[in-house]
Amino acid sequence: MAALCGVRHRWKRTNCIQILTRNLTGTIHYDLVVIGGGSGGLACSKEAAQLGQKVAVLDYVEPSVKGTKWGIGGTCVNVGCIPKKLMHQAALLGTALKDAQKYGWQIPGPIFHDWSTMAEAVQNHVRSLNWGHRVQLQDKKVKYLNIKGSLVDEHTVKGLTRTGKEIMLTAKNIVIATGGRPKYPTHIPGAIEHGITSDDIFWLKESPGKTLVVGASYVALECAGFLTGIGLDTTVMVRSIPLRGFDQQMAGLVTDHMEAYGTKFSWRNVPKRVDKLSSGALQVTWTDKQTGKDQQDTFDSVLWAVGRAPETKTLSLEKVGVKLNKESGKILVAADESTSVPNIYAFGDIGEGRPELTPTAIKAGKLLARRLAGQTNELMNYDNVATTVFTPLEYGCVGLSEEEAESRHGKDSIEVYHAFYKPLEFTVAERDASQCYIKVVCKRGGDQRILGLHFTGPNAGEVTQGFAMGFQCGATLTHLMETVGIHPTCAEELTKVNVSKRSGLDATVTGC
Repeated sequence: MAALCGVRHRWKRTNCIQILTRNLTGTIHYDLVVIGGGSGGLACSKEAAQLGQKVAVLDYVEPSVKGTKWGIGGTCVNVGCIPKKLMHQAALLGTALKDAQKYGWQIPGPIFHDWSTMAEAVQNHVRSLNWGHRVQLQDKKVKYLNIKGSLVDEHTVKGLTRTGKEIMLTAKNIVIATGGRPKYPTHIPGAIEHGITSDDIFWLKESPGKTLVVGASYVALECAGFLTGIGLDTTVMVRSIPLRGFDQQMAGLVTDHMEAYGTKFSWRNVPKRVDKLSSGALQVTWTDKQTGKDQQDTFDSVLWAVGRAPETKTLSLEKVGVKLNKESGKILVAADESTSVPNIYAFGDIGEGRPELTPTAIKAGKLLARRLAGQTNELMNYDNVATTVFTPLEYGCVGLSEEEAESRHGKDSIEVYHAFYKPLEFTVAERDASQCYIKVVCKRGGDQRILGLHFTGPNAGEVTQGFAMGFQCGATLTHLMETVGIHPTCAEELTKVNVSKRSGLDATVTGC
């Protein structure tokens, strides 16, 4: 730094942005430059600005392979949580219309769904959020630059505009929060040419029609769920297991319900190629892993949901010495989000071993900004983060899966309490509730500290969020049993769970 500061350089001002010429400067132009305008990056930049830091945030979205573009806000706002939840809601309303007739509502004529109406409404809401983010940045005096950023050194970022113009920024600290993008299986002929991903599905102007969803991640199941729910013929092709990383008993309940709900599953199959027929239909050839034989079917759309890759390739990370996990491509980070290079930090989906969840990125970003501003030493706690899979029957969880609890503590050292229950709303509607299930995984003995809590049922996210706070307070089974439930709710069933798996007793809830 001393060497840098001892060199004389020159600046020029263009469009109110300080731009470095080829003679680099030692002046610290910003306190903080954030590369990435997703939920985490925006939270970090706004928090830093509120603490008196001079902040710039760089955000540039490369169009998807299909040319889909969107504004500031990252995956969650544009092609993730927000449009997904809204389309999930559209599907739930379709189910509610069927239930309504059992409750006495007279609904004349056939019920059908119009994709273009839904898509336009969802896309308009997303655009309003894009605008809102830009207004917030302006109000908080964060400089927003719609440019592609890459690293020059530990204090310098090079920005590239759409027209190819270079802009050089210097900062005391640099934060990388660029997230990830969906993967294509590039080894499958026709996958890229004829397939779409979650980067595209929410921005389609016309219905995707009969759809093959390849993959069994939460992204795959959520998309397949709402496509089925709005009346589209939908098949999920699964290579191995659904919801890898989640409790597998719960994952089985989720897929069982989806099959009963109308989603088709093609188990233990691997896609081989995708060809476009003269009719415009997509012919998919796949191999059955059990028989080794090839099979074919035609679809209107093929949605690849086979994982995500971190957005690291264009950042020049290795050039400045930022170390990556060579297998995942993610940045190796310490507990304080620091990288292998001083003054360069990374968090969110791009950090190795971090949960790929919006709320964790937002909280981690705010805490990082406070630490860099000297306001706190508090680190992000990544343990016991609650999440929900928004499938037709929602699945919420916090803490360890049963498998993880067994692995960490041993099968004889845990006690699993469970219950099958029927939501009151399902009764009059005569809906099947056989997959509505609760599981509480506890440490065996003593006060039976709760290690994991799992819930399938309506509004699982709302239910799980409330109980998640208890994990931060060391919740035990006794605490749960001493909690008075709200009647009649699905959440109250958690306060009444008392049958252990070990007992072998029937865990079906009876009575009201």
